[in-house]
Amino acid sequence: MIVPFAAGGPTDIVARIVTGHMAATLGQQIIIENVVGSGGTTAAIRAMRSTPDGYTIMMGHMGTHGAAVALNPTVGYSPSHDFEPIGMAVGMPVLILVRKKLPAENLTEFIAYLRDHAFPLTMAHAGLGSVSFATCLLFNSIIDAHPAMVAFQGTGPAMQALIAGRIDYMCDQIVSAAPQIGAGMIKSFAIASPQRSPILPDVPTAAEAGLEAFQVSAWNALFAPKRTPPTIITQLNDALGQALDDPLTRKQLLELGSEIPGTDGRTPGALTNLVNSEIVKWMPVTHSVTVTGR
Repeated sequence: MIVPFAAGGPTDIVARIVTGHMAATLGQQIIIENVVGSGGTTAAIRAMRSTPDGYTIMMGHMGTHGAAVALNPTVGYSPSHDFEPIGMAVGMPVLILVRKKLPAENLTEFIAYLRDHAFPLTMAHAGLGSVSFATCLLFNSIIDAHPAMVAFQGTGPAMQALIAGRIDYMCDQIVSAAPQIGAGMIKSFAIASPQRSPILPDVPTAAEAGLEAFQVSAWNALFAPKRTPPTIITQLNDALGQALDDPLTRKQLLELGSEIPGTDGRTPGALTNLVNSEIVKWMPVTHSVTVTGR
């Protein structure tokens, strides 16, 4: 299974939990290969070019199969035409995260500090088109902020930079952020969900924090190269479904703050509709903002 970011990031964590059960169901060892670069698109191109025999699949997400293509239509692949959808694995709430010593205690104070600071604050992301990039791009566009954007080879390394205080803020999925928040290593001012997360009950929703427009959810899903036989897609989808219905696997995912889709939400058809809608959703966001960085 190709994972488009470095080990330790949210997509990698979800992939390792899900494949543990899938491997037992399929009677086939599944090896995780972390392929980093270009916000996950390097991995997507590699997966697209793989032999369509079911032995190479990809844990894609909102970035690789939505925002990245909206940002750059010439990225080198089409999520709709170059992949066979297997099924959605999990949904992931997104958090606004800041370094521990940044002088703000809530979202209102942070936004004021971000707007008014004489020198641009630094925003970490995992590459153009990644979940961390797209969701923070949305946040920045809403509040009209223009930070210096710093790219990493995944949100795992970006998180380490945030913990060390080398980066001012980032947007990340709850799965990798919750342990750091709980340990007091970073601060979170809002979760971009309609309701608070059971594992982070003290973190207000964006609406509660005064930024109702910031509503966004990431997701992780399995894809195979185009022309993978339908019988193999069915077999892989069944193994994914068994993993998501397994009590231990569910417990592990839910404890990370994941949202597990119901039966209707994890079909290949449902994933096809999701991918198409995500590209349309992110097109105006990625095209309305000038990307700067250093």
